[in-house]
Amino acid sequence: MISAETRLDLNGTWQGFKRLLPLSMFVVAFGIAFGLAAAQTGLSKTEALLMSAFVFAGASQFAALELWQVEIPLLAIIITTFAINARHLLMGASLYPWLREISPGKRYGILTLISDANWAISAQEYARGERNLGLLFGGGLALWLTWVAGTWLGLVLTQGIPDPEALGLDMVLGCFLLTMALGGKKNLRNLVIWSVAGGVSILALYLLPPNSHVVAGALAGGLVGAFWLEEAP
Repeated sequence: MISAETRLDLNGTWQGFKRLLPLSMFVVAFGIAFGLAAAQTGLSKTEALLMSAFVFAGASQFAALELWQVEIPLLAIIITTFAINARHLLMGASLYPWLREISPGKRYGILTLISDANWAISAQEYARGERNLGLLFGGGLALWLTWVAGTWLGLVLTQGIPDPEALGLDMVLGCFLLTMALGGKKNLRNLVIWSVAGGVSILALYLLPPNSHVVAGALAGGLVGAFWLEEAP
């Protein structure tokens, strides 16, 4: 029986780590691609590894490499990375009812490892009654370790995977998140929320600046959910 008390312990962290580890293996391929791209851009091994360890945001890191020049356009990099990662504001807000019960130090420590995959699993499990934050932390730890390891491999190997999309690896996370959505509650409210979010995201993809479609879709779906409250059981 799951306790109603929010907690963070070693057992829950290990369970989260094991649950995300299989998916994390695919993260290695993208880490290798980033390591290769970083080396070609001119970053040293130390700089690339530190970026993966402290930034831990694949799409933003690739975007930063494309803007990397002799004179680094700092403002452009900041705006671009913020736009790409703005969805984390919504992800963190969705987890606040869970995270608010622990100290700020632990709360923000856990959030440094939040990503799409461990957020999706944790949000779903929280709705089912899970209260062990180790699931979120352990899953993020697995993703972080494999991302850094992949970056290191890309830096030291003479050959890697320069084009993960050619192998279909770019679809792994998307398919994973789709299974999370389909595994949730099936009712008219959720159908409308996902439909609105998807429709707005597709429109924004063509009408708004790059990467803003993620935020636009999430905000649209979130607004529907905020006004159409779920009925109490």
